[in-house]
Amino acid sequence: MDKDVKTGSIEMTAAMLISGTIGWFVLMSGQPVIDVVFWRCLFGALTLMAICASLGHFREGILTWRLFALAVLGGIAIVVNWLLLFGAYSRASISIATMVYNTQPFMLLAIGGLIFREKITTAKLAWLAVAFAGMVAIVQAKPSGGFGGSDYLTGIAMALGAAFFYALAALVAKRLKGTPPHLIALIQVVTGLLMLVPFAGASGLPTEAHQWGLLIAMGVVHTGLMYVLLYGAIQKLPTHLTGALSFLYPVAALAVDRLAFGHQWQPVQLIGSVAILIAAAGMTFGWTFIRPARHQAG
Repeated sequence: MDKDVKTGSIEMTAAMLISGTIGWFVLMSGQPVIDVVFWRCLFGALTLMAICASLGHFREGILTWRLFALAVLGGIAIVVNWLLLFGAYSRASISIATMVYNTQPFMLLAIGGLIFREKITTAKLAWLAVAFAGMVAIVQAKPSGGFGGSDYLTGIAMALGAAFFYALAALVAKRLKGTPPHLIALIQVVTGLLMLVPFAGASGLPTEAHQWGLLIAMGVVHTGLMYVLLYGAIQKLPTHLTGALSFLYPVAALAVDRLAFGHQWQPVQLIGSVAILIAAAGMTFGWTFIRPARHQAG
């Protein structure tokens, strides 16, 4: 295996496993979601500031005002995405919220088709139908482990909303090609800080040392370190391998939910989640349902 591919694969695997554990940190912190995101932004900003300074990203001329405005817009979308996803964890469970969140590729498909008039193929529509069927199965399933009623449905809706705002952030990121990714991430978390300052801390500061430890970890590890690993991997790996390894994220989240909280899925929830993952993989790798006909020589 090529050295860059091997290193990139390790970085991508680590980044996805780190991402898959964030739900545990959110719930175990015992803090309101707004406060969790605020502290993540604060500690993430301090970490990314040090990284950007060490990489020389603060030099003059590296960022135009137009690109800065786009990065701020992406920051607004990514912070709303965090607020919704973290809120979904306590309502629908980490694993179910994460699986529903993995409808992101279809949000991108819809936005691309409606706003940018991008062509939507029959195969993509078919995968969209599979993902939608999986969503229906999850919504109609009887939740277990204390998740139920309107709270469960609210959690599903919040996870879908998080996927939508992540898709918006991804579309903005495409317009920022060539801009140092760590600098973009720094602008995003600073934007989050400014957004949440008026609302954070209403219930007071955390009182336990372990709560501070969890919040600092979310900023340093799940934001600063994770961005370094993720972008390092993306630069080294071919697109198909990046896409394949990204599916470690929902698998890790499922394992954390099962091991840490003992949440068991209903069979219909499992079927629906598998359908969403297969559909997302089909979209990512361009799978089709019909093999092209082979032309015989002669």
